[in-house]
Amino acid sequence: MQRFNYEARDTTTDKIVKAVVQAENESEAAKLLVGQGFKPLSIKEAGNQNSIFARLTDRITVKDKVVFSRQLSTLIAAGLPLSQSLRTVVDQTANRRLRGFIQEIIVSIEAGHSLHDSFAKYPDVFDKLFLSLVAAGEASGTLDEALQRIALQQEKDVMINSRIRGAMTYPVIVLFVIAGVMAFMLFTVVPQVEKLYISLHQTLPLITQVIVSISQFGTRYWWLVLIVLVIAVYLIYQYLRTDAGKRFMDVVKLNMPVFKGLFRRLYMARFNRTGETLLNSGVSMLDMLSIAGESVNNSVIAEEIGRAAVKVKGGKDLSSSLRGEDHIPELVPQMISVGEKSGRIDEMMGKVAKIYEDELDEEIATISTAIEPVLMVVLAIVAGSMVAAILLPIYSLVNTLSI
Repeated sequence: MQRFNYEARDTTTDKIVKAVVQAENESEAAKLLVGQGFKPLSIKEAGNQNSIFARLTDRITVKDKVVFSRQLSTLIAAGLPLSQSLRTVVDQTANRRLRGFIQEIIVSIEAGHSLHDSFAKYPDVFDKLFLSLVAAGEASGTLDEALQRIALQQEKDVMINSRIRGAMTYPVIVLFVIAGVMAFMLFTVVPQVEKLYISLHQTLPLITQVIVSISQFGTRYWWLVLIVLVIAVYLIYQYLRTDAGKRFMDVVKLNMPVFKGLFRRLYMARFNRTGETLLNSGVSMLDMLSIAGESVNNSVIAEEIGRAAVKVKGGKDLSSSLRGEDHIPELVPQMISVGEKSGRIDEMMGKVAKIYEDELDEEIATISTAIEPVLMVVLAIVAGSMVAAILLPIYSLVNTLSI
């Protein structure tokens, strides 16, 4: 099947329509359009939106999806038909790749498919949480509310992730500064000290000799160092893409000194916020656990939620099923138990999510405050060692010449 951009006149409304259609060839595309009540004006083969270049230049961000969800929700709530709402959103969508997907979704809708089934054709763009909320919204007749919940959920995820990235920015900058200072000393200052000692027939101190050896190796075999680094980075990257590598990183995040509290609060906030959104939309308990476990984005936590889901399927309540898991704090089943008694599990999960989101903010602030002096000490030790390695031989040389 090929994709064709078309411009056609709607014979019912006499309006000009621009969208995308899938067909075997241009002739079949024209027949398909005529069958849908359009008079084709132009049909052109569409470019390949799945190329690497297109993916890099037109990457669909979470912000793009949030704007799309909000716009579509507003138009549906205003009483516009779904197909017309999507066409209006297309005209307001700046991202070319997302615009192409929406145009294909319009064709699917007009061919008689549901919005959920149309979205489900693009799992790389619309995840299981998105699809489940859309399906629940269509089933209950509250699609506009479901799309609003999707936008809110995505915005909360973006906000939390941006805060974590912000906390990590400063340490990364300092580490780059440390690496830059070391490189400058090794390849500019240290060789000059070595030349001075050689010219005066003096023996370098041990610490300086070690640094000089590192400098000489780096200068002579920089290409080998570069090759080794590239190969190492590539192998590590490939390993982390495997199931074993992903699980290794998931375990590291849950047990990493200093940062483990941050990641555990993040995962609990995600689990409970997703659970609240899904249950509030009418998604079943088992489907909620499946989707929420996947949205946590940690295989260890997902397995624990999966074990709880098996217990729920066997007849146990959710709070009892979550108790005893290593990485699910007691607060979670306690609050859910209160929700079970009152019949408002979604509300309690929302409150738990709020608790962990607030604690996450405090944790980020604490780590940001604590990591600054630690990094300053590391920078001082590294820079001090390099300076000592340079000044020590000079001081020794001055004393020798004075004698």
